[in-house]
Amino acid sequence: MAVYFDHRVTPENSEEPSQLTWHSALSILAVASRHSPSGGNVDIYLQQGEHVESCHIERPHKPSMLCWHPVKPVLALGWENGEVVLVVHPSGDQTVLPSTHTACVTLLEWSSSGSRLVTGDQIGALAVWKVDARGRLQGNYQVKHAYNSPLTCCIFKPALPGDDVKMLARASVGGDENALDMFSWKGAPLKMGPQEGLAFYVSTGDGKSKVHGVDEHGKTSTLLSMDGAIKKMFFLETREALTVITDTMMLSQYTLGPEGEAQEIQRFKLSSKSGQNVDIVWAQNGLVITATGEQLIRLWDLERNENYALSLDETLGFERGEMINCVSYCAGKEILAAGTSHGRIAMWKMTVHPDRNRGDSKAQWKLQTPTEIEGNVTQLQWGSSLNLLAANNSNTVVILHEHVMSAHCSQQVAAVQLTPTQLSITQFHTGLHLALQSEMHIKGVCVTKNSATVWSGKQVTVFEMSGAALHNKGSFPCDSHVVTVHGENLYTVEPNRVQIRTPQGTVKQLLTFSKAEGNPVLLSVCQSYLVVGTDTSHIRVFDLTRRDAKAHCSAKNLVDAIPNLGALRSVKCNSNGSQVSILITQVNGRPDQKLYFYDIEMDTVTHFDFFTGRPSSGVSHSENSERQQFQETELSARCPVSHFWDESEPRLFVCETVPVSSETSSSGYWDTVDVSVVTLFCTQEHGLLLQDCYTKPAGLQALLALDVPYYYFSCKEVSATSAPANPSQTSRGSVALFPQMVSRRALRDFEGLENCDKSTRDAMLNFSFYLTVGHMDEAFKSIKLIKSKVVWENMARMCVKTRRLDVARVCLGNMGNARAAKALKEAEAEPEPEAHIAALAIQLGMLEDAEKLYKGCQRYDLLNNLYQASGQYEKALEIAENHDRIHLRATYYNYARYLESMGDKSTALANYEKSDTHQVEVPRMLQDDPLSLEIYVNRMKDKNLYKWWAQYLESQSEMDSALDLYECAQDYFSMVRVHCYMGNVQKASDIAIDTGDKAASYHLARHYEGHDDIKQAVHFYTRAQAYNNAIRLCKENSLDDQLMNLALLSNPEDMMEAACYYEEKGIHLDRAVSLYHKAGYVSKALEVAFATQQFAALQMVAEDLNENSDPALLARCSEFFIQHSQYKRAVELLIAAKKYPQALELCVNENLTITEELAEKMTVTDSKDLSEEAHKDLLERIAECCVRQGNYHLASKKFTQAGNKLKAMRALLKSGDTERIILFANVCRQKELFIMAANYLQSVDWKNPEILKTIIAFYTKGRAPQLLAGFYETRAQVEIDDYQSYEKALDALSEAVKCLSKAKNADGQQEAKLAELQRKITLIKKFVQARRLKQEDAEEALSICEGLLEETELDTAVRVGDVFGFLIDHHCQHGNLKVAHSKLEELQKLMSSQNIRYYVKQANLDTLHKQMGFTMDSGDHRHNEKEEDEVEEDLNMP
Repeated sequence: MAVYFDHRVTPENSEEPSQLTWHSALSILAVASRHSPSGGNVDIYLQQGEHVESCHIERPHKPSMLCWHPVKPVLALGWENGEVVLVVHPSGDQTVLPSTHTACVTLLEWSSSGSRLVTGDQIGALAVWKVDARGRLQGNYQVKHAYNSPLTCCIFKPALPGDDVKMLARASVGGDENALDMFSWKGAPLKMGPQEGLAFYVSTGDGKSKVHGVDEHGKTSTLLSMDGAIKKMFFLETREALTVITDTMMLSQYTLGPEGEAQEIQRFKLSSKSGQNVDIVWAQNGLVITATGEQLIRLWDLERNENYALSLDETLGFERGEMINCVSYCAGKEILAAGTSHGRIAMWKMTVHPDRNRGDSKAQWKLQTPTEIEGNVTQLQWGSSLNLLAANNSNTVVILHEHVMSAHCSQQVAAVQLTPTQLSITQFHTGLHLALQSEMHIKGVCVTKNSATVWSGKQVTVFEMSGAALHNKGSFPCDSHVVTVHGENLYTVEPNRVQIRTPQGTVKQLLTFSKAEGNPVLLSVCQSYLVVGTDTSHIRVFDLTRRDAKAHCSAKNLVDAIPNLGALRSVKCNSNGSQVSILITQVNGRPDQKLYFYDIEMDTVTHFDFFTGRPSSGVSHSENSERQQFQETELSARCPVSHFWDESEPRLFVCETVPVSSETSSSGYWDTVDVSVVTLFCTQEHGLLLQDCYTKPAGLQALLALDVPYYYFSCKEVSATSAPANPSQTSRGSVALFPQMVSRRALRDFEGLENCDKSTRDAMLNFSFYLTVGHMDEAFKSIKLIKSKVVWENMARMCVKTRRLDVARVCLGNMGNARAAKALKEAEAEPEPEAHIAALAIQLGMLEDAEKLYKGCQRYDLLNNLYQASGQYEKALEIAENHDRIHLRATYYNYARYLESMGDKSTALANYEKSDTHQVEVPRMLQDDPLSLEIYVNRMKDKNLYKWWAQYLESQSEMDSALDLYECAQDYFSMVRVHCYMGNVQKASDIAIDTGDKAASYHLARHYEGHDDIKQAVHFYTRAQAYNNAIRLCKENSLDDQLMNLALLSNPEDMMEAACYYEEKGIHLDRAVSLYHKAGYVSKALEVAFATQQFAALQMVAEDLNENSDPALLARCSEFFIQHSQYKRAVELLIAAKKYPQALELCVNENLTITEELAEKMTVTDSKDLSEEAHKDLLERIAECCVRQGNYHLASKKFTQAGNKLKAMRALLKSGDTERIILFANVCRQKELFIMAANYLQSVDWKNPEILKTIIAFYTKGRAPQLLAGFYETRAQVEIDDYQSYEKALDALSEAVKCLSKAKNADGQQEAKLAELQRKITLIKKFVQARRLKQEDAEEALSICEGLLEETELDTAVRVGDVFGFLIDHHCQHGNLKVAHSKLEELQKLMSSQNIRYYVKQANLDTLHKQMGFTMDSGDHRHNEKEEDEVEEDLNMP
């Protein structure tokens, strides 16, 4: 809770303050005022209203604009005559800008860092000025533009985002590798954004307005134009959109392109009251706030596209007809302030933390109690400090300084500040409530049993409480910002010392501090000990038991003991001066999450870390690890904000903690967050131990003190009786009935024992301490003399908190609470220990603890039961919906029963429906109200309800109405039953036939049977599928024809009975066989079929025989099928009988195709009827049969299974499946198979590179170099014959020689073969060499060829025709046609039977024919004709 101190500012020689503005970073306020007839002045004030005399500026003209430099204390002033002045605070130095404007200055705007100042006037002259880092003007203007229209608004475009160098540097020092990389050559170049944006937008015009853009270089361009004068311009950075608001309250948004083009994205009109001045504020995240002289303010959230209004509340002190004139928003505090026409300042506080999701935007704003000032508030502005607000009421300016409410509690006396000058004092030992009114602003208060001391930072006043009266005991000036009281002594601070004063201000003693120890800044008294904290983080403790204060210990420098210590926040000592608790602020300015304890005797510092929920290392823990884990869970991720020691018990300590995300928030914000109150035991022997932890209840505000058996809290008004209408009417120091602002809450261990005596209180404290430590003997010893059941019940409650079930059992025994003991015993069946403790908590009435425990162990089913048992059905339903859905319907049902018992039948009805029990429960509930029940049934149109209602009417003999309802319920059985009862058998029959309802048909069949109408009975039994009843009637009445059909429709038992019936009667034996077969009695069916020669039936039955049937039966059936030439079926039966050879023989003899499925059945590998040899023989016989049938793949498979891989390969070779042949050879890896595969592959297209590689690999793996050499030789011949590629042939022959050379056991034949290959290689090399020398050395080439022609058996290596063709071609090319002709004739003679065209180019033949008259022999022509015939024959082949 906070109060506002008001400091009034009255400018000299002025009549009316016209403008005010705070510096954005410093707590200084500039106020512009006007005085008659046309003059004006500007003054600067500090945060408490102190006037800065040196900065007073006065002109014979009125000031028109004020604008602070964003960083430096430099104020830019614009005047109506066009003068612009820069004033420096606090020196008052003035700099007048060169004369640029001749009309009223309407525009002053600084860039984000203050290096540029934009000025503009009423006639459209705009200038841009450069300012140095010290805020001094640098020369004349840099840019000047004339727009010839009044300038209204200006905003700078935000700079593009860049890397934050400061943050990267800090991260680098902290060891962040990514940050280090960004500074080094390893990472990407560091993208640093500009220091500030220098481009800006400016608006002009009265009626037709324009927005111009000015870039960093001063160039201007028109972006857009619109109707109406532009009143405000904003830039929405999240959308990069320019927002413009005109005087007609039209809001438009534009996106700006890189070339300066503007695209409108949104336009709408803001609601406003015409004829009124409008105050428009641009808040964070696109929130536009307007005040238009109404009783409300309007808000438009441009990010979320929603709008809403906030209005004044008369219940908080506002008046009817009070108008809002102006608004101001503080983003740091999330407070919206509004000034009213009746001199009040309304404030709305955002109650949802920014880190959390926001729902209903309007509901987030909470209106606070108003602050009152005089007059009509026309202007508001928040200061740079979040605690400053300036208000202008046209007569004066008021600076409101927010001050955290002062409060203090000691010796059962508590004081809480209500207003800047008023306190509420509560004396708990007398029950009196006093009101203290002071003439000064109260900045602090300290109370004792008989006195109240207040101070303002400049004055200290002491009031004595005598009964119901307050008397001013003394008052004296003092600049101390902190004061504490012990007995009749006051303790104040000044540099390097603490003053001990009397109530009248007389200094009795000085406690001096050395320069190293620093200046005292913190004081705290507990019992007779004073602890002092200094600005250099030293602490000293003084003993106040004697007349003079004496040092209790030497000064302790905490900087050496506490790492990262920035400053002390608070210091407190315990009642015997042995321990000091300390809160600190870290070096970075953030509160530390640790609470430190200084042991004076041991001179050691320990701490409790609320971020982890554990004490420092070395401090003892409880032996119960489960409790320790619970403690860590409850206390983790929190930060301490206040702390107190018990005023009489030195071991007991309490503190308040908040979540770490809220640690820096204002104290007012703590009302909306989770504040925990943590109580600890602190001793030298056992260290820090958690005694209790609970969430601060709603309505309580700040913890003030701990005095067993109570905590003391400031709170909201407990009562509001007889408060004076005007506080000023209460005389200073008088008593009055006033709202009580302090509340007491008993400690957990003292609930119900608030009024116990000191011995009981000490016993309970000792018991709690030893129980927390785990010393059970000492704990029981401390309470052995206590006989009170209330005390034992409190100790049982303590056991819930400490989770000591063993102690709880003892307490329950002493209480005599058998029911609780029984419940605890039953709860031990649950696996979770928390569930046992929760059961104990329920029995002791600690429902909140039980709820927390069930949630902690996630036993939502038990939590659901707890909520139901305690009547909290809304919570029970929520738990069931989210966590315990298995019991959701049961929860709805129990809730409905509860509501029914409470008489709320309408809501109960809805919950019965949700529990899906309405079909039974609602009729039961409404049975005493037939009319309501009938209405409900007709409304629900539920079949079950119709049926229930029909049964009710039938019981009332209203048959016709019952029939109608049965029909609505589609209960055809009941309809038939009623019709039969009424004698309408034909109608019942029609219903049964039309609906096909089995139950209806069955009932009707029973009716017909009872009336001996057998035919109809059988018919309807059949429709009802009650075949056994129909069969029974057929057998009893010899209806043999119908019996067969019914038996086939029925189950196997009925089929068996029908078959026996036919067999016994000796008629329709084929039907008996069929029924036996259908019933699954195949052997019986075959037996009857063979006995009665029912061959047709036998064939049908045999189809269902399989390997599980009797082998003899199978053999008998197979003979039957062989006799009737059904060999395929016979084979299947023989296989089923495991007579595989006979089955194979039958296949061979009758030429039956052996499929893969049949072959698999005949070669089952796990058969025990065949030996291994017989099995292999069977496989080979099957494979041979498959070969004869052309099924080579299956044959190969069976040969492989038999282990005869050679035959398997032969079968595959016959199939011609190249891929499988290669795969099989590679899998088997046998020499013979490799050779066979390679031989086969030579018969396919071995020119394929893959096939060629495979052939070579197979011959190599088969170790057959002779065969491989033969393959190479064949390949060489093919290259020569088909492609005349002697080079490739030469390579192939070389490989053949290599292979043949590797062959072992060389004999004479192999040597001859090698010699022959060498000869061929030699001849081919010569011919190849001749072809190569044709262009280089033709004579040598001719000589080589002539030499080859002289070789014997040349044709075995080099074709003679190729040599002659080479010579003829050479001579034709060189014009030796005669020689060529002679060679051609010689070739004809040598190869008269062959076509010489194979060897001689056609071009050469044509040349010789043309030049020499050469003609082909007839033999060549005939040979050509023969070849053409062969080609034609090949083409005509299918």
